[in-house]
Amino acid sequence: MAPRKWAELTWEEIRRLEGSRPVALLPVGAIEAHGPHLPLGTDVLIADAMAEAAATKLEAAGLTPVLLPALPYAAAPFGASFPGTISVDPEAVKRLVLDLARALSRRGFLALGIANAHLDPAHLTALAAASETASSERLLPVVCPDLTRKPWALRLTEEFQSGACHAGRFEGSIVLAVRPDLVRDEIRSGLPPVEASLSRAIRSGARTFEEAGGPRAYFGRPAEATAEEGRRTIETLGEILAEAVREWLPAEGRRG
Repeated sequence: MAPRKWAELTWEEIRRLEGSRPVALLPVGAIEAHGPHLPLGTDVLIADAMAEAAATKLEAAGLTPVLLPALPYAAAPFGASFPGTISVDPEAVKRLVLDLARALSRRGFLALGIANAHLDPAHLTALAAASETASSERLLPVVCPDLTRKPWALRLTEEFQSGACHAGRFEGSIVLAVRPDLVRDEIRSGLPPVEASLSRAIRSGARTFEEAGGPRAYFGRPAEATAEEGRRTIETLGEILAEAVREWLPAEGRRG
């Protein structure tokens, strides 16, 4: 069964879902430079794939997942100097996620799961703040597994764990799996590795891709990307989100 997409349903269909243990899933990415070979919307493509994979697993667990339209704008200061990157105020992201949580709480949804594929520290901080505020307001759980932290990071690829993974093999493989037509393959196949760890550079105080050692807005080994690896990674990302959502549900939402 194809995942339910909120924007394709009618209001009466949504009303019928409200009594069936519904969970909303929000793909979140950024419009941001991803090297000379991947599209600016790479994060959104990854987030969509992650949400769809999670929806399949939540459905199998007896829940009713519904995919919200993706949020493509985020705080992206690391790539802000590159043409095409659109970086917004982190507070805007926080407020929007909170407003969604309030609206979904009023409609009786069990949780808002966020399939987040954008790992800029400013953006991660905004999502964490939204989750904390939702909890303090006693709204539905806003569940956003931080892929940069344990235990989730340990389930992802070696390149991802190294931190040299922006527009590299990890992300390139996923895009090859879902939208190969958007990969500039003649460029990708000739790109040399950039082994600088973005995560290590962030801990050392870097604030831009250039400062972190990525002058062309990519890190890792893009030439090694494969669609097969991308499909495996999508499955793992879906498992991570589905597990995180179920962990936060009240007992009645975890049955099945």
